[in-house]
Amino acid sequence: MNDAILPIAAAVVGALYGLAVDRLSVRWPDHEEDCRRRGLDWRTAAVVFTGAAVAAGLVTRVDAPRDLAVLTLFAAALLVLLATDLDQKMLPDLVTLPLIVFAAVVLVAGWSPLLAGKDFGTLSGLAAAVLAPTLLFVSDRLLGGDLGLGDIKLSVSLGLMLGLSALFYGLLVASVGFAVVLIALIALRRIGLKSAVPFGPVLIFAAFIATLAA
Repeated sequence: MNDAILPIAAAVVGALYGLAVDRLSVRWPDHEEDCRRRGLDWRTAAVVFTGAAVAAGLVTRVDAPRDLAVLTLFAAALLVLLATDLDQKMLPDLVTLPLIVFAAVVLVAGWSPLLAGKDFGTLSGLAAAVLAPTLLFVSDRLLGGDLGLGDIKLSVSLGLMLGLSALFYGLLVASVGFAVVLIALIALRRIGLKSAVPFGPVLIFAAFIATLAA
């Protein structure tokens, strides 16, 4: 019975946290007063559902207390970034920069749940932290995209935490899913072909997918 209750309890906590960070994103970082009037909408639902699913997934798949603590802090920061990017198309430095430091400390200390104990685990994390932002920047410039510096900073911490194989697996799955959602939104005329679409959610969902699939 306890095994069944724990994921449900975690999902409830994750959903409440998702609701809290969605409401935070309406007011922080500071932006136009009119934007602060946003009520509960699809963005709220997306963040709440993601918080619930990730929290339940973590307690189901991760047994070691330290690993669970590390991944919970990581996921909590990513959920804040998901909320702010969906609401404001912004990934605040106040979250992305400390997340880089956190991921680097976890990697160097050998506490990384995805990389510790693996052959070349530390090297994989360092390589991903360099290659991921480099590839994103180069491809964005070649394709004339609208990648922001926040996306670049976020990709550094994801590389340090996930390593090469997990990060690029997560990016592949998240990109396919994101493409399907975009096609549906265009077909429903909710967005146009030239609408600005934040890339941060793709990176964030890639991290969640890689973490839960590991």
